[in-house]
Amino acid sequence: MRVTKQLHQPIIEACKLNDAKAQMQLYDLYCDGMYTIALRYVKDTYEAEDVMQDAFIKAFKKIHLYKEEVTFGAWLKRIVINQSIDWLKKKKLAVVPINEEITTVIDDDDNWQVTSRVGYDEIVSCINKLKEKYRIVLTLYLLEGYDHKEISQILGISEVTSRTHLMRGKKQVQEYLKTSYYA
Repeated sequence: MRVTKQLHQPIIEACKLNDAKAQMQLYDLYCDGMYTIALRYVKDTYEAEDVMQDAFIKAFKKIHLYKEEVTFGAWLKRIVINQSIDWLKKKKLAVVPINEEITTVIDDDDNWQVTSRVGYDEIVSCINKLKEKYRIVLTLYLLEGYDHKEISQILGISEVTSRTHLMRGKKQVQEYLKTSYYA
């Protein structure tokens, strides 16, 4: 087991002892970043705040399971993403698997080239305009760095469906960008 050096190790250790002051310190350190992650998924500021707070509650309850194999921020981010996906499923906005019989394995070319005039914010804005099923897969793949196997496990879809949603979402983002920046 590889142990990572933690910047806030004394605070994390105090949280493991249910120290409320330390929990508040850890919350203050990570709440803005975790809120941004939740908002990418749930698309509503109030709901994102609830999701983020529920994720912190879950993290504090399970902090004894944190083994320092990854940074605390990465561990917490995973909880926030899972909490966001759970919220989407509860709201029946979960990804609906497409008919597997008519799907073929998609060539996963990494051709994401866009004009240099397009920045990160414009691309994220285009992703946010997509249908929920495409937006979630693109966010997990492009912004969070998950691979198709991990996405399929998180969303309960096949890897083929994940690849298909990525390809279709990518095409829509490219079309948005073409109409916005080439017109």
